[in-house]
Amino acid sequence: MSKKSVLYSAIDDEVIRYEINADLGTLERCESVRVPAHVQYAWPHPSGRYLYLATSNRGPGLKGERNHVCTYRIDPVSGKLTAHGEPRAQYTRAVHICTDPAGKFLLSAHNLPRTGLTVNPINADGTIGEECSQRERLDYGHYPHQVLATPSGRAAVLVDRGNDAEHEKPEDPGALRVFSMKDGQLSALAVSAPNWGYGFGPRHVDFHPSQRWLYASLERQNQLQMFELDDEDRPGAEPNFIREILADPKGKRPRQLAGAIHVHPDGKTVYVINRSDWKVDHHGGKAFGGGENSIAVFAIDQKTGAPELIQHASIPSFHVRTFAIDLSHQLLVTASVKPMALRRGGDIINVPASLAVFRIAANGKLHLEQNYDIEIGGRTQYWMGIVGLQ
Repeated sequence: MSKKSVLYSAIDDEVIRYEINADLGTLERCESVRVPAHVQYAWPHPSGRYLYLATSNRGPGLKGERNHVCTYRIDPVSGKLTAHGEPRAQYTRAVHICTDPAGKFLLSAHNLPRTGLTVNPINADGTIGEECSQRERLDYGHYPHQVLATPSGRAAVLVDRGNDAEHEKPEDPGALRVFSMKDGQLSALAVSAPNWGYGFGPRHVDFHPSQRWLYASLERQNQLQMFELDDEDRPGAEPNFIREILADPKGKRPRQLAGAIHVHPDGKTVYVINRSDWKVDHHGGKAFGGGENSIAVFAIDQKTGAPELIQHASIPSFHVRTFAIDLSHQLLVTASVKPMALRRGGDIINVPASLAVFRIAANGKLHLEQNYDIEIGGRTQYWMGIVGLQ
């Protein structure tokens, strides 16, 4: 695979292709395609030939009766997308999807109205096969938010965020739920839930490329935690290291959440999103009420795996849901989900959703190169990713 890569941004049911110039740090918008419903998440096949999309019409006031996973063929020269095969229906929205490292199975995580993990075989032509009926009855937790196959391909980690206590409803504890995988069948392998999952609300995880280290962003606690995996891909019962990700943890505002996490492919840095979209009343309307929207940058100790904070890189927009690193490893791009009204003096200004391009320095620190405003109207830029071309 070459180091040339393309960026895809999903705004509701429209997927837009951007060409990346890694040397200049620029994006050029190209064509777009319409898909069956709003994109929830996407994942490329390990070969780089196909892009899998989870789509759903679920949303405010909608029950989500149209839920699918779809295959799109990626042109090896341009990156243009073409529908490939028929969409596969799912029982409810998939909030996250991934493939196993060998590209033989597609895994989907579901949280509402019923938690679950579905597995579909991937056919030789890249299309999605019929769902594998699971022989075991498994516990998927309270609120799965991600599924990720371990680098060995022997297991999958289902990231169960749980839920904060609200009104008279008690807290739903969170956990890292690990399932072994063989021929499309899942078996319970391990559950890592410090303090029985109370005060433990993981959103996403990522793996170190060469060590048996798992890094988890804790959405509800605004933390980064590192777990060591054993030889069976089971994380420890307790984290090896815990780090705060906010610049001002004591000044935390409502709706201050940890987001996506990625380990740099060289294994020297881990990046975690801080996101906030808290609003307050302002002159009869709503405007941003404060909070941190940034990328927390941690250097990784290569002997112990300990992450040490080296930077908070400010993001020029609000509530980044997804970000990605290009295949040259020179750029990191963030995607914010929506515009935000911002108080400036006595006035209100509108800050659009954006794609922000950061240059990655040799020490892993970030420098903002470009910020592209994305006019999305009442729509949502819900997913963005980067795929390498052949």
